[in-house]
Amino acid sequence: MSTYLLVHGAWHSGQCWERVTPSLTSAGHRALAPSLTGFGGTAHLLGPEVGLDTHVDDIVRLITEKDLTEVVLVGHSYAGLVISSAANQVPDRIARLVYLDAMVPEDGESAPDVQPATKATIDLALNSDSGWRVPPLPEMPEPYGLFGVTDPADVAWLRTMLSDLPVRCLQQPVRLDNPAVKAIPRTHIHCTVRPESITQRPVPAIQPNGTPAQIRELPTGHDCMITMPDELAALLLELG
Repeated sequence: MSTYLLVHGAWHSGQCWERVTPSLTSAGHRALAPSLTGFGGTAHLLGPEVGLDTHVDDIVRLITEKDLTEVVLVGHSYAGLVISSAANQVPDRIARLVYLDAMVPEDGESAPDVQPATKATIDLALNSDSGWRVPPLPEMPEPYGLFGVTDPADVAWLRTMLSDLPVRCLQQPVRLDNPAVKAIPRTHIHCTVRPESITQRPVPAIQPNGTPAQIRELPTGHDCMITMPDELAALLLELG
């Protein structure tokens, strides 16, 4: 039995994984999909003091308090930063890192280093009335939709779980200074339907642990857990 820990991206909540977790559990595995501080059931905690470090602490605390081991740690989008720093703190508990259409940082990098487009987003938040709120990205014409979701019913459902993101999440740097984290295998899952303005950092041919890069693709938009949940679950089950 593997433990899948599914970490949602910016603006979302753990609810976004609802269509994926049943496939993982029915295959005999454990699947956890928490909402990070400020989202979902903890939306009342949203504030300017919440940042990347807060969300890393959320995941590390969950892993240690539940005494999780052999964790397949999946990070979607912004959560690529979260799972990287979390694995840096508890590398012995992580069996694999899965970067799901995610930011893949190096030590000391923050979101703009990985995805330069976020620099403008940070500036807008800092100069806004709140000084810290980053609203969800707007819906785009098809085939891109709202985070890659185009079905009207799915878009309506997705909107129910979206919240503003504190700008500190995009400003704080990732810590990847524990040599042990390099031994953790990585898998990259890329969603291939994306606007030209959203670039993907190339994946090095060799992983930090010295093995060839493992890259998978899904022919859908960014929120593949909503648009292709069965196909995503099948990929994840291959890893467990």
